[in-house]
Amino acid sequence: MEKVNIAMAAQTSLTSWRSMLAKNDFTELPSIIAADAVFYSPIEWHPYPGRDLVCLLLAGAAGVYEDFTYHHEFADGENAVLEFSAHIGEIDMRGVHLIRFNAAGQFVNIEKMLRPEEGVKALGHAMGAKIGPQAKAALAHLHVG
Repeated sequence: MEKVNIAMAAQTSLTSWRSMLAKNDFTELPSIIAADAVFYSPIEWHPYPGRDLVCLLLAGAAGVYEDFTYHHEFADGENAVLEFSAHIGEIDMRGVHLIRFNAAGQFVNIEKMLRPEEGVKALGHAMGAKIGPQAKAALAHLHVG
């Protein structure tokens, strides 16, 4: 597939992602996440592989951030960097999503980088409370972590 076609498909996925965030409705999230997708968290070093786990983590994080806003997007077709700000309680944070797309425009590799350290810790605590048992069970099933 040509790079220009990947770029168009990737933009369609990004538009869907932003729409899901705006509506806080992630029922269509699996349609833009590749089956072999991998998520890299700012909280843990190990990867989180597979569509189901990636969807759980992305939707879970969206549910704990407050006032989540994307500010800038840099894309070259197969890759995108989305800069965002948010807060959890009184802790303000900034971060980026580094996304690589497959030929169908689905997210295949997602890495979240976040600052400051207090924000990473707040995210970890909030995610643990919201989806910790589900994520641990999924990782145990995959023998990761």
